[in-house]
Order: sequence, then structure tokens, then C-alpha cells
Amino acid sequence: MLIGLTYDLRDAYLAMGYGEEETAELDRESTVAAIESTLRSLGHDTDRIGHAKQLAARLVRGDRWDLVFNISEGMHGIGREAQVPALLDLYQVAYTFSDPLVMSLTLHKGMTKRVVRDAGVPTPDFAVVESEADAAAVELPLPLFVKPVAEGTGKGVTPRSVVRDRADLWPACEDLLARFHQPVLVETMCTGREFTTGIVGTAEEATVVATIEVILLPQAEADVYSYVNKEHCEELVEYRLVDASDPAVAETERVALAAWRALGCRDGGRVDLRCDAAGNPQFLEVNPLAGLHPEHSDLPILATKVGMSYRELLGRIVESAATRVIEGAPAAAPMRLIDGGRARRRG
Repeated sequence: MLIGLTYDLRDAYLAMGYGEEETAELDRESTVAAIESTLRSLGHDTDRIGHAKQLAARLVRGDRWDLVFNISEGMHGIGREAQVPALLDLYQVAYTFSDPLVMSLTLHKGMTKRVVRDAGVPTPDFAVVESEADAAAVELPLPLFVKPVAEGTGKGVTPRSVVRDRADLWPACEDLLARFHQPVLVETMCTGREFTTGIVGTAEEATVVATIEVILLPQAEADVYSYVNKEHCEELVEYRLVDASDPAVAETERVALAAWRALGCRDGGRVDLRCDAAGNPQFLEVNPLAGLHPEHSDLPILATKVGMSYRELLGRIVESAATRVIEGAPAAAPMRLIDGGRARRRG
């Protein structure tokens, strides 16, 4: 197949003047290069497209692909992860990972928790805070955990996210509201073991790749899988492979798959969970657009731990997405060469 690549490069946005934390979810050049070389090793032709605006320009001028491998996070708005999927749906081009509805829903942690809760998936009780009055109305038992409602990569998560005194709740929320200009999720803090479960596939075909336990090392910021701990995970975090012979892990994987299917996530990603004080796994959030750096990102890390190569992981993602190549979509025109000698089709 001819596979286009959509992505947002962190270095490009840093060069535009954005900050380190603002760009934390965006991808390194090495990630794009690894995906591209792996897809070529699987026998596909590739074409680097870039971010959503570059994709829009290419679509308007008639460029088409058999499939787009999408890792574009976007930069602005609550629906930023849905921008590329929406454009591709408009032009009937198949792509990897979830559709615009799922991408928008799952970026908003409060909305996501409402959906999984209605589906019977266990998740901590929560509230969404947009004002001092909202914070004053929170009656959840302490300790509480606060974080921006629509960020990833631990952005906004610090030791201050753990609220043990009710008087500290509004100041912690006020700080996040000022910094991130979005509502704050407040939830009952789970104090038990923390897991992340990798999943590949869609609907009933979805399966667990592996589960790792997130263990903070003594020099890490305590009690929180924070932005700092994630950015410096090689020195601050141990990712310990666990298996379903442990009853807590078996239940974690059951809950993760139930959430993945209830939300309609596709092809591959991660579900983050933490056990409550009684040891019961609770859904925290889902990442339907998980990082794919071969050595730094959680999904490839946990795949590697069970002997699944990066090549096999990407191959399974593409195989899952390829089942959605749209019948009746505009046929691809004959290939022509673009810069670097790679092939591209014009529609």
C-alpha cells in the first residue's frame, strides 16, 4: 500500500516559539523516521504529509493514499486530535487509529469517565471544576487528585495534584485553570498499584498486548506519575512487566478491554488504571493515540517486554486499520515520484 504519514513535530513547534510543556505530546523526528522505515520494511511505500494544515492542502490539490498512518496530536482546541481524522473522513481516505468522535471524547477525561461509567466500567468518582463555586461544591472524600481535563503526557500533573486538605482544592484548581485555560478534573484518588495496559485491534478483535506496573523510584516525584516523571522516565520510573497470574492484573486487563470496547477505540493504544484502597482496578483514562517512539513510549516498551517487535506492533496496527479501506472511495491515480524519489498517487 501507499501509506501517508501525518504527524506534528515537536522541534517545529519549538522553533515557532512554543514551550517545552506545550509541545510535550508532539513527536520527535526519530519517531516519524522509525515509523516510516518500519512501514517500508513491511513492504509499503510511504509519503510524509505532516500536520493537519499540510494534509488539508494536499487533499485539496488531489493527493490520495491507500491508508494514512496518523499520529497527529494537533495543538489547539478540545478536538485537536480529531482534526486529521475528520479531514480524512471528509475525503474518504482510510487511516489508523480512532475516528473523530472517539478522539474528541477521549481527550476530555470527564466526558470519557461518564461514558465508561455508564458502560459499567469501574472508575473513581469525580467532578469537573470550572470555578470556585464548582470547587466548593465538591463533596468527594479525601484525598483528591486534580489534573487538566484535556491534556496528556502528565501535563499539569505535579505533587500538588494530590489534595489532602479541602482548603487546598480551589488553589490547586485555580492554578491549573490559569495555566491551561480548560476545566479541571477532580477525582477520588486511587492509592494502590498503577498499571498501563497496551491493546491492539478493534472491537471484539481487540486483545491485550501486555500490562506494565508503573513504579516510581525513590528519586522521582512521589505519589504521582507526573509530567516530570514521564519526561525523565528512564531515570525516575521502573516499568515492571506483570501478568494475568496475578488476580489484580487479570482484573486490570478485563477492565481495560471493557473500556476500550465501550469507547469504540481502534487499532492500538493504552489504557491507564490504578487500584483503589481495596485493591480493585479503576479506569483512569485511555490513550487512543499512544506514543510510538521505539524506546521512549509506553506502548512499544510494553510490547518489547513480551517479545513483540516494533515491526510486529506496527504491522498489527496497519492490519487492523486496513480492514476499513473504504469501498467506493475515489480510486488512486497512477504513482508519480516526489522529492526524495518516493512514490505518491494523484487523485
